[in-house]
Amino acid sequence: MPMVIGVTAGLVLAAIIVLIGLFKLMWRVAEPNEALVISGSKHKTEGLGQGMGFRIVTGHGTLVLPGVQAVRKMSLDLNETELSVDCVTHQGIPLRVRGVVIFKVGDDFVSIANAARRFLDQQKMMSERVHNVFAGHLRSIVGGLTVEDMIRDREKLTGQTRAACGTEMEKLGLIVDSLQIHEIEDPTGYIKNLAMPHAAAVQRDARIAQAEANRRATEAEQQAAARMSEATRDSEILQAGYQAERDKAAAKSRQAGPLADAAARQEVVVQETRVAELEAQRREQQLQADVRKPADAQAYEKRTLAEGERDARISAAEAHAKETELAAFAEANRVKTAAIAEAEATKARGAAAASATRATGEAEAAAAQAKGLALAESTRAKGLAEAEAIKARAAALAENQEAVVAQQLAERWPEIVQAGAGAFSSVDHMVLLNGADGLSEMFAKALTMGGTGLGLARQLLATMGQDDGRSNGGGRGATAKTASPANGVAPAVPPSPLKQHIAVTGDQEDGAAT
Repeated sequence: MPMVIGVTAGLVLAAIIVLIGLFKLMWRVAEPNEALVISGSKHKTEGLGQGMGFRIVTGHGTLVLPGVQAVRKMSLDLNETELSVDCVTHQGIPLRVRGVVIFKVGDDFVSIANAARRFLDQQKMMSERVHNVFAGHLRSIVGGLTVEDMIRDREKLTGQTRAACGTEMEKLGLIVDSLQIHEIEDPTGYIKNLAMPHAAAVQRDARIAQAEANRRATEAEQQAAARMSEATRDSEILQAGYQAERDKAAAKSRQAGPLADAAARQEVVVQETRVAELEAQRREQQLQADVRKPADAQAYEKRTLAEGERDARISAAEAHAKETELAAFAEANRVKTAAIAEAEATKARGAAAASATRATGEAEAAAAQAKGLALAESTRAKGLAEAEAIKARAAALAENQEAVVAQQLAERWPEIVQAGAGAFSSVDHMVLLNGADGLSEMFAKALTMGGTGLGLARQLLATMGQDDGRSNGGGRGATAKTASPANGVAPAVPPSPLKQHIAVTGDQEDGAAT
């Protein structure tokens, strides 16, 4: 039994080893810088046309059936090719252009497929093929340019070359990472001759600059020599000044002894004079303290008291005058303000009254003008009627005077009573001493006033009868003429003589009562 288990385990282990060997044999991994091209079975790869018959793997592993499928590697590394192309410019000048092209197979499947078809077994020939492509296009582009254009703008030459080769490189499955033009060789010396005028100009400018530098250097040396001479002169002048100062100092030092003695004697005299002045000042201050200060104090006291009294009287007088002035000023302002206000009010009232009067007059004139003719006729008729009434009243008075008077008094009795009561209109308080008898007596006096008015009424009626007789003698035409004014406006009807008399009597009594 153990033997069977051992044989079984050995077989399993051998089977595992065989499987691992087969897996390693079938499993292929693409490196980062390469692509695996697997052929031998039909495959469909994204981006590739139908019927390609191979599969491309990059960046990961895949299973390959040995004997059924073939695996080949396509390098994705950079490649470099040197350019050395003989060209002829647009001017017919032969040149040799040297440069370098750095290229590689594209990373996409289409580029890898294109490169695989062309270079899978000939990857070492890529550089030569690329050189031939760039050489042909470079000759074509240089033939359309001048030497000056190539020298001044090499970037233009590089750009045009890359653009011209781009389509063909794409068909080959290649991309250009870099194209550099290193050198343009001129076997005829054309470029050198182009540079000679510029070189001569540069040499000329260099000589001019050197001459200018020499001139400036000479001027600087001369100025430096002049400054050296000036410095020497200033130094000698300063030395002479210093020597004079030294001599002066020596002379002063020799005179210092006699001057010191004289100065000492002078100081003694000054000090003695100062002592005498101080003594005189002390005596003067003693006199000031003993005599003048007390006298000045007494005089100052009297003067201060007198000035205080005077200032008090002046202040009181000024205060009274100020108070009187302020009162007068306030009264004047009040009177002035009242007068101004009254004047403004009077002016306003006058203006308002004038405006109202003017408006009223204009309205009345318009109304009178409109009603003139009708009122004239009405007044004329009224005058005739009044004339007839006066005539009839005169006849009635002649026949029965008492009845007419009684009738007039009955019609006017309220006015008569009002006129009699007018005597008491201004009395606020009335005191009756004898009660009801006093009240009866007061009313009796009022009625007596009414009786007096009755007699006056009779006299007036008699006078009116005489006036009516005279008016009738004058004729009806005169009455009508008086009643019709010339302007066509009827006058207001005057009150009767009885009413006027009663009103006058009442006013007189009011005045007497007042």
